[in-house]
Amino acid sequence: MSHLRLAVPIALAAALGLAAAPAPAETDQSPTEQTPTPPRPGMEAPSPLQPGDAFGEVVMLPERTIFYLQGHSTWENALSTLVDSFKSLDEYLAKESIKPDGPPMTIYTKTDDSGFDFRVAVAVAHAPANPPKGGIAVGQAPSGKALKFVHRGAYEAMDETYEAIVNYLDDKGLEARDVFVEEYPEGPLNKGDDEIKVNVFVPVK
Repeated sequence: MSHLRLAVPIALAAALGLAAAPAPAETDQSPTEQTPTPPRPGMEAPSPLQPGDAFGEVVMLPERTIFYLQGHSTWENALSTLVDSFKSLDEYLAKESIKPDGPPMTIYTKTDDSGFDFRVAVAVAHAPANPPKGGIAVGQAPSGKALKFVHRGAYEAMDETYEAIVNYLDDKGLEARDVFVEEYPEGPLNKGDDEIKVNVFVPVK
């Protein structure tokens, strides 16, 4: 099982509407009227986070122009595919002397049992005068209201973070949009990284 297969469980995909899931049972309860209950196991932020790390913090994602490389991967080849895609994107930006305006990110647009669709991307200050050719494209990153979660540690442990995110959304009665974003403030993913920081942004309705 690959690192990404652990990092992006189908449970989260179903919660975000990225994969088919059974329709939830009808309920008359309103999230604003429910009696507060203690958090379920797994709702709490996984260790080891540092003081000030966000977990469920409401943020506003700004509108950003991105250069991106779109692709599809099986779970078995997920990490290798993302690493290679970031290398291709970085090579293109260097060749064209384009400076990123923010950390690299992976935008997940669809997942199922066999794999996922993605965009590896970097924000830029301005849209290019001449659109890129080949596999590189220009577009917009997800924007608007989102919840921010931080993961620290091995990438193999991302599944614990995503499980906690799913529980958080369920317990808060929040409805997510049909995409989510991993942002890598320390640089693109690399094979064999043991200690990383990942900002996970879940756009919500």
